[in-house]
Amino acid sequence: RLGESFKQVAERLELVHRGLGEMQTLAQGVGDLQRVFSNVKSRGVFGEIQLAGLIEQVFTPEQYGVNVETVPGSNARVEYAIRLPGKGDGPVWLPIDAKFPREDYERLLDAQEQADKPAADAASKALELRLREEAKTIQTKYIAAPHTADFGILFLPTEGLYAEALRRPGLVEALQREHRVMLAGPTTLLALLNSLHMGFRTLALEQRSTEVWKVLGAVKTEFTKFGDVLAKTRKKLDEASNTIGQAETRTRAMTRQLKQVEALPADQTQTLLRLTEVEADDPEGAL
Repeated sequence: RLGESFKQVAERLELVHRGLGEMQTLAQGVGDLQRVFSNVKSRGVFGEIQLAGLIEQVFTPEQYGVNVETVPGSNARVEYAIRLPGKGDGPVWLPIDAKFPREDYERLLDAQEQADKPAADAASKALELRLREEAKTIQTKYIAAPHTADFGILFLPTEGLYAEALRRPGLVEALQREHRVMLAGPTTLLALLNSLHMGFRTLALEQRSTEVWKVLGAVKTEFTKFGDVLAKTRKKLDEASNTIGQAETRTRAMTRQLKQVEALPADQTQTLLRLTEVEADDPEGAL
């Protein structure tokens, strides 16, 4: 029994060591994730990846642009822009910029977890100021009608961050009114993109309907011409029919007159009519 007990203890220790190894691997992964979100550039990449996934899910590559200079000559390039149909040959861009203010958001979450209301209020106010600055940047750099739509979109890549922005009284309305910028989380942006895509399809159907209507108009014009040709053809056929009728009438009259003439034998007929047959075969020679 003592040997069995040692065996069981050894097995349990092995399981413990295995679990510790898995926890170390998990801790290393969490550390890597922490380093990713601690790096400003990596956070920007995270937001761009989220945004790219949503846009590519809805639109074809021809319907959006990457790193687009929405305002000609500004040298300011927005991460993504939806290509809207314009009145002329050039497109109208809808700029979408992704931002992830991690520090402000984490301070807010920490204060909420510790039930520190003053700190939470201060962090929430700081988050609002940051979002206002980002919206102003979008308005200044990327929005300029008629090259763009008269509004832009500030994309927040997590639903939690978007929810905190919505909790700030009047923030969403103020960004739209003062900076012409719409806030959007992943779900909201996906719904908006799908609505735009349906609008594109409706516009394409309307354009196709116009083209079909033009084709039908052309067919109607050609059909009218075809009717005129048929009328002329019928007139010619009627004239030919009348001519044939007159010829039949003359033939019957000539036949009645020739009843008094005695018919010749066939061989004499061939001899007498040989010249006529030649003339029939060679009209130019007869002339």
